[in-house]
Amino acid sequence: MSVEAKIFRFLKIVGVGFKARTEAQGRQLFLKLGYSYEVQLDVPPVVRAFCFKPNVICCTGIDKQCVHQFAATVRNCKPPEVYKDKGIMYIDVVVKNKQGKKSK
Repeated sequence: MSVEAKIFRFLKIVGVGFKARTEAQGRQLFLKLGYSYEVQLDVPPVVRAFCFKPNVICCTGIDKQCVHQFAATVRNCKPPEVYKDKGIMYIDVVVKNKQGKKSK
């Protein structure tokens, strides 16, 4: 079965020591997100996951709903923080940073 990727969704991992890697031809995704354990995600059959760098994940496939659902699952492992600008975020979405407490 030849899968021709039509839909792409890029995720960026921001944080000290946060990394991603894939194994088994893009069928398993491993995330190091600052927890004491490594998060392991099984990729659905119609989706492929690639890591161009340790901090950039590409989810590709031919089914738009499955690709976006898997990208949302990956993002839900460590959603972006609005104060520290850390976490997993979509590359094409801008996250507005909130200002912390002001000192007098």
